[in-house]
Amino acid sequence: MPFVTTTTDGVDIFYKDWGPRDGRPLVFHHGWPLSSDDWDAQMLFFVNEGYRVIAHDRRGHGRSTQVSEGHDMDHYAADVEAVVAALGLRGAVHIGHSTGGGEVSSLCRKIWRRTRRGQGGSDRRRTADHAQDRGQSGRLAD
Repeated sequence: MPFVTTTTDGVDIFYKDWGPRDGRPLVFHHGWPLSSDDWDAQMLFFVNEGYRVIAHDRRGHGRSTQVSEGHDMDHYAADVEAVVAALGLRGAVHIGHSTGGGEVSSLCRKIWRRTRRGQGGSDRRRTADHAQDRGQSGRLAD
């Protein structure tokens, strides 16, 4: 089973990574108290459309390390960032449900703050440009 160990506190984060490596990455963030398994139907749909799909089990959920600490949006965002970095994802679309939506917002805020300080970490290619490069309509589904 694939895991990424976060650099901040050694928590192992389980993830699924399906589809073509050159496909546009879609990262799914589950709600509380679910796991990456709850996205399987959506992930299978998008894999069949040519996308690369990734979902992780948040710390304390599913197959990730069961911990009693670090259950806050800053840790959740850092955990996802570790998965994104380990997989070398660029131009990913992040999709969140419930707590997963807050996790996505925290990740965006973290990247935005770092980018504003000039530390990089942002893929500045616009979605429409990327879709045009890949010959896609720019929409996830018709």
